Amino acid sequence: MGESGRRMLRVGIASVIALACFVALGGTAQAAPAYTALGDSYTSGVGTRVYAYDSSSCKRSNYAYPVLDSQRLGLTLTFAACSGARVPDVLNQLGSLNANTAYVTVMVGGNDAGFAPVITQCAKPAPYSCTSQLDAAQAYVRNTLPGTLDNLYDQIRSRAANAKVVVVGYPRIFMGEDCNAGTFFSASEMTRLNATADLLNSTIAAQASAHGFGMVNPTQAFIGHAVCGNPEWLNGLSNPIGESYHPNTRGQVGYADLVESALR
Repeated sequence: MGESGRRMLRVGIASVIALACFVALGGTAQAAPAYTALGDSYTSGVGTRVYAYDSSSCKRSNYAYPVLDSQRLGLTLTFAACSGARVPDVLNQLGSLNANTAYVTVMVGGNDAGFAPVITQCAKPAPYSCTSQLDAAQAYVRNTLPGTLDNLYDQIRSRAANAKVVVVGYPRIFMGEDCNAGTFFSASEMTRLNATADLLNSTIAAQASAHGFGMVNPTQAFIGHAVCGNPEWLNGLSNPIGESYHPNTRGQVGYADLVESALR
């Protein structure tokens, strides 16, 4: 065999060895698809009481649906959601988005409408009333929130041009019963709070559709599992108070099931 033949043989052997190593390592060196989770406390996992993922003030839980879904789907998670976030805060969570981002979920709007202080006011006994607070929250959702979401969704799409984006909504908190000592929700207040959640979801859904994003509406899945449900997926009045009216670990699994289906 001449020198040329020996050189070709060596190249061929090296190629076989390289292919064998490639197969032995699983057949791919490609990184897992990138997933960024944006949003507020419902996304970060407040209500689960366990924040081992990130013990900062953002309260990111290892039981939150983004963590569960990233594990289920084999995704590389950037967990940007933070407790207390409003739309302007989520605009500051977009740093990881780029042309390589494969999936984005975003859940925000409840804090912008002042949902937490509204619930706090509604929980007080008579003669206290939350009528004016509910009126203001609903007016904000109708008149102001659409514009702020439009800008946020535009920013997400411009940064993550190739991503599948799923917008996540909020559940109804009540099922017609207040079983917690220390709260005094009237039937009409619970009805209006649920109606406000429905209004929030319809507003979010309209903006999601306008931007070509998917939408997860958890309303039906949480029926029977709201505060005082069996099993309860949403905490009632809790200690510490910040855990109140947020999804517990069961609720986060419920969210994870819905979001996983939307991401697939």
